[in-house]
Amino acid sequence: MSAAARVRRLAVPPARAGMRGALRLRTLRWEPGSHLFVVGDGGGWSVDEDARHTAAAAARLGFRLGPPRWARFTGRQGVFHTSHFAALERPWLESDHVLGAAWLHGRPGTEGHPEFDRAFETLRRHPDRFAALQVTHEEMRELVVEAGVPADRVHRVPIGIDLEAFPCRRRGERDLARAALGLPREAFVVGSFQKDGVGWGEGLEPKRVKGPDVLLEALGRLRERVPELLVLLTGPARGFVRAGLDRLAIPHIHLVAETRSELARAYRALDAYVVASRQEGGPKAALEAMASGVPLVSTRVGQVPELAEGAAWLVDVEDADGLAEGLARAHGGDEATRAEVERGREVAERHTLELLDPLWAPVLDPLARR
Repeated sequence: MSAAARVRRLAVPPARAGMRGALRLRTLRWEPGSHLFVVGDGGGWSVDEDARHTAAAAARLGFRLGPPRWARFTGRQGVFHTSHFAALERPWLESDHVLGAAWLHGRPGTEGHPEFDRAFETLRRHPDRFAALQVTHEEMRELVVEAGVPADRVHRVPIGIDLEAFPCRRRGERDLARAALGLPREAFVVGSFQKDGVGWGEGLEPKRVKGPDVLLEALGRLRERVPELLVLLTGPARGFVRAGLDRLAIPHIHLVAETRSELARAYRALDAYVVASRQEGGPKAALEAMASGVPLVSTRVGQVPELAEGAAWLVDVEDADGLAEGLARAHGGDEATRAEVERGREVAERHTLELLDPLWAPVLDPLARR
């Protein structure tokens, strides 16, 4: 053990040091690589949901899973992080675990996000530290390979969907959902359910990569064409968008969806869903909207263009006019939109979580035995 490592170990608070010792004793007889830990970021949001889904895939594949909270206090096992930012922290890099991580987004040079640059530079200094990386689309695959990660360690696994949680709405269910949510039946309801403010408070500071400014611009232009527009928001930290909608005098409702069933009901109430992001790993909302039978209007970000070409209205990043045009077309309900909705449901069915298990095997196999 290096002197620095000894200092770090001595610096652990007594209670935590006791936990480390107890777990070390408990796991001392574990063979190296006999257990796999799937670790989120503790934020209680999308990254932790990714961890639950990945752990479920690992269990179906036959890996022996350890409790995520134990991972910091054990050694010589496999650890997969669903946040590459967490995986790049020094304690993990200097551990004796075999590491894997999801690298879903974070292009260096992005305005307002210096953490993207720091993460990329850290990866460039440690390209061999990860036995496997998951990416969801080609841009991120090229990015991590450029950082020096061997190409055969980089695996494209799209973000999937729990199809049972987002059933395709049937005739009449839109009106039932609106009645339950208190939404007017005659409104043209556009959904935006993605967190797009900084932090976990009101979200008055915009998170530029999520494109809340583009969203407002697109909705402002749509309102000129569709006076009955109403915007349905869910998710935390939506203060910037809510304030912007107030300035534009666009009616909106912000719901807190506590459960998946409540979120699915919100989708059923929509006439269209919009993604205005500049960068994404998914987003999950794209598949959720397609699964629910809702027209999708999106920028070409993340895995969307690779999954949804021909199943959604896609425009270039920052094209507010194009987003407004796509939403206006959904308002018209033309035959092309109806065909995209049908293809969108088919896309979602092909990306059910369980169907992606074979893609997870080469990501997780280098980390632990099964």
